Amino acid sequence: MGVIVGPRVIDAGLSLMSVLLAPIPVAAGYPSPAQDYFDGRIDLNEHLIKDVTSTFVVRVTGQSMEGAGISDGDELIVNRALEPKDGSVVVAVLDGELTIKRLRVTPSGVVLEADNPKYPDIRVPAMSELTIWGVATTCLHHI
Repeated sequence: MGVIVGPRVIDAGLSLMSVLLAPIPVAAGYPSPAQDYFDGRIDLNEHLIKDVTSTFVVRVTGQSMEGAGISDGDELIVNRALEPKDGSVVVAVLDGELTIKRLRVTPSGVVLEADNPKYPDIRVPAMSELTIWGVATTCLHHI
């Protein structure tokens, strides 16, 4: 089961990072002629964070979401203001325990679905306390 450790608040007054932007796309298939210069800067805040007042970064532990491209040690950008929908990857609190799963709303109830066949889905019992803490918007995957 994937568990979250210590959400970190992203301070609205601080920039995550401004990095150089390559002027052309880089081929992942066959190589293309390379350019030797970079064209300006890109602010990662503009691309990764839509609402700084409700956005957090959480570190993932475990392998239950590997099928979604989320690995042990990755960090997720989580927006608490987004409305969770069927199929959203969410940070959920089930009976006081934090977990990252895919939210499924079925006719028979709510399921917190693992994206790794080695891990069971969690069918949320009717008497359980479930809170969707936030919706994951981006995975910062380490390579």
